[in-house]
Amino acid sequence: MGTLILAASKSTSSTGDYTPLLVIIVLFVLLYFVMIRPQRNRQRQAQQAQQQVGNGARVRTTAGIYGRVVDGDNENVIVEIAPNVQVKMMRRAILNVVPDDEPDGIRQTVPDVNFDESSTSSDDRGDMSI
Repeated sequence: MGTLILAASKSTSSTGDYTPLLVIIVLFVLLYFVMIRPQRNRQRQAQQAQQQVGNGARVRTTAGIYGRVVDGDNENVIVEIAPNVQVKMMRRAILNVVPDDEPDGIRQTVPDVNFDESSTSSDDRGDMSI
């Protein structure tokens, strides 16, 4: 009786044998077009932008630092991030070229605060003299 059950379970249709393999192939193709291909395009564009950066170009680095390229070679660039403050960094650290009319980021002004010492007494300061 055991041999009849085995023989009956082995008889399957040949069309269902390739379905799991077909599903896996379709998923890999979908993964390629959704994730891998766009990432390669972004990498290619970043490399082209890094190679075309010249002296005087305003750039933003991968660390978020804005500056202007002063000098450079094939591997490294010197970026001026403030007046008379220059940083040598790898060319790969340049994220993109920033147009001159774009601001360097958020600039906040701090209002002038007048600290009047007469308004705080020694009790408010928490002096713990012995």
